[in-house]
Amino acid sequence: MSGWRSLAYRAARPLLFGFDSERIHRLTLRGLRIAGSNPIGRGLLAWLGGVGRPAPADVLGLRFRNRIGLGAGFDKDGVALRGWAALGLGFLEVGTVTPEPQAGNPRPRLFRLVPDEALINRMGFNNAGAATVARNVMLARRHLPPGVLVGINLGRGRETAEEEATADYLAAHRLVAPVADYLVLNLSSPNTPGLRELQRPDRLASLVGELHAAGERLDCRRPLLVKLAPDLDDAAFDELVGAVAGSAAAGLVLANTTLSRDGLRAPAAQEAGGLSGAPLRDRALALVARARELAGKRLTIVASGGLATAADVAAARDAGADLVQLWTGLVYQGPGLIGEAAAVPWPGSAQTG
Repeated sequence: MSGWRSLAYRAARPLLFGFDSERIHRLTLRGLRIAGSNPIGRGLLAWLGGVGRPAPADVLGLRFRNRIGLGAGFDKDGVALRGWAALGLGFLEVGTVTPEPQAGNPRPRLFRLVPDEALINRMGFNNAGAATVARNVMLARRHLPPGVLVGINLGRGRETAEEEATADYLAAHRLVAPVADYLVLNLSSPNTPGLRELQRPDRLASLVGELHAAGERLDCRRPLLVKLAPDLDDAAFDELVGAVAGSAAAGLVLANTTLSRDGLRAPAAQEAGGLSGAPLRDRALALVARARELAGKRLTIVASGGLATAADVAAARDAGADLVQLWTGLVYQGPGLIGEAAAVPWPGSAQTG
């Protein structure tokens, strides 16, 4: 059956790809929101996703319906959570969220690289702001199936001075932490000037400590994960993994988009922004394996980057990932990828069927 879903999506893909990338993105979210709001639509989405029996997993002290999640950036404002859940995903990461709404960078800012099965984006943290996102998540929660968890990815405002970055993360945290199951600190987007400067061991450890303390003060303790760039050199990456492992953070998301353009064929390859999709897969998997080697079982590791097949998900599992996220792979493979990914067996988990 998954083969039929894949063929159907491949037949429809040329029509979808005839639209501007950001326009079809918005239409997809609208369709998911509408379908997720009624039983018939949710039934159709469940068929499209093709996920079999649940394979629950205990990670981060939480019970996940399955280990397959939606990566941050697809549904920044959490407008279609019921639809994503109906497709069969086990967790949904919203954001990146900033304290105040911001429009992001000028359009066009999202580009398909079809020969490379990749995307380039320079969205610039466009989002409705932390208060609106918190409201959207709160309203959706009562309708989500058991075990479908929501993470919220936090960022710094574009106009915020570097020395005020911590205040931005704290302001967003205060609004969204009460409705989130876990939080991710985005320190690695290439599309907000100066953001990657936070990827220094001292700055990272200080920021994690501030947010952990804020959670304690609010009596709102949520697992904190850190999302790193794939463009770090080996020594810097090792040092940052050590800093995360020595902090109050619970894990890593590996990895964000890359500035590398090696080996690309598509005409849009030289557009500015972060590259995601198949060209990122090998680097992301290597970072997962290295982080697991360095941190042992101290950290939860979420593989996020270039995963587009069941074999990719199995490779992430074998590299040491505890959870995986899909994003660009869904654009090129369609929603049937969710069922194929969820069918990959994990040690200690029941297989889906």
